[in-house]
Amino acid sequence: MRARLRSASLRSRLMAAVLLSVAGALAVTVLAFNVVLDGRLSSDANSLLHARASAELSTLRVVDGRLFAAEAPDDAALDSQVWVFAGARPLERPRVPARLDRAAAGLAGAGHRTIEVGSTRMYAVPVVRQGRRLGTVVAGVSLQPYQRTARIALVSSIILGLLLLAGVTLLARWLVRAALRPVAAMTRQAADWSERDLDRRFGLGDPNDELTELAATLDRLLERLAASLRHEQRFSAELSHELRTPLSRVSARAELALRHPRDESGYREALTSILNDAAQMTRAVDALVAAARSEAGPRGTSDARTAADRAVSTCAPLAERRHVSLELDAPAPGPRVGVDADLVERILSPLVENACQYGNSSVRVSVRADNGAVVFDVVDDGPGVAPADADRIFQPGVRGSASGNGQAGAGAGLGLSLARRLAQAADGSVSVEAGRGGRFRVRLPVA
Repeated sequence: MRARLRSASLRSRLMAAVLLSVAGALAVTVLAFNVVLDGRLSSDANSLLHARASAELSTLRVVDGRLFAAEAPDDAALDSQVWVFAGARPLERPRVPARLDRAAAGLAGAGHRTIEVGSTRMYAVPVVRQGRRLGTVVAGVSLQPYQRTARIALVSSIILGLLLLAGVTLLARWLVRAALRPVAAMTRQAADWSERDLDRRFGLGDPNDELTELAATLDRLLERLAASLRHEQRFSAELSHELRTPLSRVSARAELALRHPRDESGYREALTSILNDAAQMTRAVDALVAAARSEAGPRGTSDARTAADRAVSTCAPLAERRHVSLELDAPAPGPRVGVDADLVERILSPLVENACQYGNSSVRVSVRADNGAVVFDVVDDGPGVAPADADRIFQPGVRGSASGNGQAGAGAGLGLSLARRLAQAADGSVSVEAGRGGRFRVRLPVA
């Protein structure tokens, strides 16, 4: 039964709940009504019995200690089902079936007592004068009218309850359909938008009821879907951008090496260049995958100095080739940063590599804790960044004006845009200060 209810639609479950609740309430109401009515009818029958007995008692006479019943004015009095007994001798009796007459005789001499014989209720009252019992009055009443009234009331109440249940069913069905119709329409629209147009929204404003709350929830869901899609598109675009240049160089150098025979040193130089480009592509892919994982799951913690030292060590060969001094200024142990060391290294490496590429003679990397964050500063004595390029250099495929001075060479590899992307994925930021000398700053959350 529970399995069937779970598999049923929401409309069916609501209808079942309404019908069960209303049917239960109607059943209790009908039952209570008939119980109360039966009690009331029984009370009315008892009242009639007592009234008949009292009326008969008022007509009795006592002469010389003997009980006498008044003469009945007509035959109608004999049909009122009242018996008068002097001891066990009947003084007055109605025309009734023998079984009722026997039952009344059995009540002679009894105290106050009520019995039912078939559909007749009988009530006995002793006749007492001056403390002496002289006889018994027995009154009877037929219960058939009361029982007929009770049956009519029971059948009528059941029919009325069924009619009410049918009416409530029709009304509930209409109300449930009317209430769920907007929900079904919104669900279809949300499903259609999720496949065709993720920029559409319901836009019903602040939630003030269940419907607007559902619309707001669906809007947030569509927004998350759209953000996820934009994230995947950006991931694909950045991956394509980062791999296009090294792949082109690999292809060009391989074709050139095959087309023009050369000595062993020439082949070694070509293979070394291809190996460097492959390493650059590997680093790009690893960085992008790390960014995707950081955005999708929890991040660890690491020592900021250790992570910065790894980035400096990675870029040390480039600094040595360009005769640029590369220094790390950080306390030991360094502050704890709320990001894995690998991710911190991938954020800093493009910035340090960029500084080594453009610096004239020195590059300095510093680490410090500042107001709930860990700050990494990468400073070089190169041409710096022009104010017009401060934001542009973080866009994929865009180089600053300093790249035209011949110092840029092969470029930063991972790219400044990817460094910012990685930092934002870790709830941090990457910024640059325009002016003479490159000044990049990374802020990451403290552990």
